[in-house]
Amino acid sequence: MALQPSLRPLIIAGRYDAPHTLDVFLDYVCPYSSKLSFTIDRVVKPLFEAGGRYEGKVKLIFRPQVQPWHGASTFVHEAGLAVARVAPDKFWAFSLALFKRQEEFYDIPTSNLTPVQIREKLAEVAAEVLPQSKIPAFKDLLALKSTPNGGVSVTDDLKYTIKYSRQNGIHVSPTALWDGLVANEISSSWGEKEWSAYLAQKVAA
Repeated sequence: MALQPSLRPLIIAGRYDAPHTLDVFLDYVCPYSSKLSFTIDRVVKPLFEAGGRYEGKVKLIFRPQVQPWHGASTFVHEAGLAVARVAPDKFWAFSLALFKRQEEFYDIPTSNLTPVQIREKLAEVAAEVLPQSKIPAFKDLLALKSTPNGGVSVTDDLKYTIKYSRQNGIHVSPTALWDGLVANEISSSWGEKEWSAYLAQKVAA
């Protein structure tokens, strides 16, 4: 599936021109998304990368899935998109770091924090994976614009990801698409056995 240029870093494994696409819709504050993300990192990504069984055949796209019933969901996804801008090669590393600390951004822990304070906490997460020289640019992308209702510098990217989810009828995370169709069978509980069987069925090795 296509991606606008600013979102190319969301391809976390495989080549852009791979014939098959696995889209995975994940929310940084969803525990099931967190579980799936670590399985993806351990089991799935290596299969699509250099030397992997499906190298050149599948690309894996992280689709940010904002779930507005979680108050911090918008802010955490803005942070991911900001990292994609300032350090594209660190997007997945930041995502994993944020998933590891996701409980800090759950509803109750963030209930008494202002948006500015939440973004400062996200900058702390970013500092775990980004060069220190990139942190000012990261913070700048998350600074509110001068107009009263103008959002931040990655708001347009966030709108794109939300529109993409909506037009595909994606409601919950995690949800996966295989070549553009919802693959309801894919589960956060899957391990190496299930993923290996699924991919063997879908892709000619």
